[in-house]
Amino acid sequence: MKPTGEAWTHPTALVEAGVRLGKGTKVWDNVHIRAGARIGTSCIIGEKSYIAYDVVIGDFVKLNASVYVCAAVTIEDFVMLSAHTVFTNDRFPRAGNRDLTGLETSAPTEETLLCRVKRGATVGANATIGPGLTIGEFAMVGMGTVVTRDVPAHALVVGNPARQVGWVCTCGEPLERWSGERPSGLPERLVVCERCHRRHTLGPDGPRAAG
Repeated sequence: MKPTGEAWTHPTALVEAGVRLGKGTKVWDNVHIRAGARIGTSCIIGEKSYIAYDVVIGDFVKLNASVYVCAAVTIEDFVMLSAHTVFTNDRFPRAGNRDLTGLETSAPTEETLLCRVKRGATVGANATIGPGLTIGEFAMVGMGTVVTRDVPAHALVVGNPARQVGWVCTCGEPLERWSGERPSGLPERLVVCERCHRRHTLGPDGPRAAG
């Protein structure tokens, strides 16, 4: 099935009934998008990616190859999900049901935890996102990172488990990096991005646009 409109799907992509694709969105080879998913305008869904039932994806979003987006995930505008990003939504998954009479359902239940990736965030290649988490606006998750707690807006996180090692600009350029423990007690100060020249007031809770 190919939804109507200006979206384009590769002949090998499987797009189930009830999927909504925005204008200009491109769905590449061997992608599988499940029923009820909603994808905004001008998105790229890379080859071999999977998008589960009722997932909501905003506008101008990029999914590279082999991204796995499970149920109960919301992706806001301008998000980048690099190759082999994996989302999860269950803290204690089992194959068998509680009575051990058959398989546990794969459909969302009351135990399915919601995840949200906020506007402008980037998730690096081979990262894993734990269930029930929020990745803040314009945050940067490094490649191979295992995210086990919420990520603040504009935070740069790396490692397993993820730890914060800096702050990044809206454009992605690091504004401040550190090794070891996050520094405390620093006063607010003006920081200018070397890449895009945005001006930020940088305080203990991260950068905000300077007037």
